[in-house]
Amino acid sequence: MKKLLLAAAIAASAGTFTVPASAAVIVVQTAPPPPRDEVVPPPRHGYVWAPGYWDWRNNRHVWTKGHWERERRGYVYHQPAWVERNGHWEMSRGSWARGDNDHDGVPNGRDDHPNNPRRD
Repeated sequence: MKKLLLAAAIAASAGTFTVPASAAVIVVQTAPPPPRDEVVPPPRHGYVWAPGYWDWRNNRHVWTKGHWERERRGYVYHQPAWVERNGHWEMSRGSWARGDNDHDGVPNGRDDHPNNPRRD
């Protein structure tokens, strides 16, 4: 009987797989709509513009407007992004990561030459 109930629960949830909104990665079956056009305000000293994006809430896509994020020295802001993988859509939430100007895998704070133009 337990196996039957477990199989029924799995079958009922097969339409869409979601995780809590606070999770770093969200996986769903439904593709997000095209991004909306937003007017980007003029630069603001000490802040980074985080553009709007389609979030996943209450089993549907919901538009979240762009907003200002307070700049974090030594970090780079990565905006939320949807990617299709194996028939599912994955959204990684916006996040801050240590800066790596020359893309050599060493964060600027620990890199002796963070702007090395002759990197491999």
